[in-house]
Amino acid sequence: MTLLHRCSDMSAADWLVQSAAEAHQLITMGPDGFAAYARLRYVPDPVSAGQDEADVDVPDDHPDDLSQARRALRVLAAFTGTPDDCYFALWDGYHELPPGPLLTDLPYRHFALFRGPLRAIDEFGDSLPGEPPAIVWPADQSWCFTSDVDPHWAGIGAGPAAVRALLADSGLDVVPADPAAGQPCYG
Repeated sequence: MTLLHRCSDMSAADWLVQSAAEAHQLITMGPDGFAAYARLRYVPDPVSAGQDEADVDVPDDHPDDLSQARRALRVLAAFTGTPDDCYFALWDGYHELPPGPLLTDLPYRHFALFRGPLRAIDEFGDSLPGEPPAIVWPADQSWCFTSDVDPHWAGIGAGPAAVRALLADSGLDVVPADPAAGQPCYG
């Protein structure tokens, strides 16, 4: 049985919808206002212009995106006062979702919104879709994790201590990021 419950009220996402962040930044790095930002690289950044993501040589035992997202979210759990009250936005074009209300006020994408404990990330791949959620945030809005379908990385906005903890985790490939700057991308 899933720990997540579908939201019919989308007001929990108002802080995202009302963010002053440019549309692409909002979807890939989260809203403005965090003291620090980082990128969780699912695969290494491109090393040449026009490089295709399919040309990246990663070992056979390289963790998949979902495994990496789970690990990062477990680190972030220590940096919220509400780890048992979190929101998970699932892009309707990426996940097979049952009919229900969608959050349509964010740019580029429509999302189903779910609420539950952060530990529900462990259900993804089992009773829920096998890809990382598009956006995850705790009810206290102490951080925001975004994993859009297009980039080869997830964006994270948080406090400096949370970003330092992510950077220090040897099992994650995390780098500091400036959300207003262009981010590396594959051709």
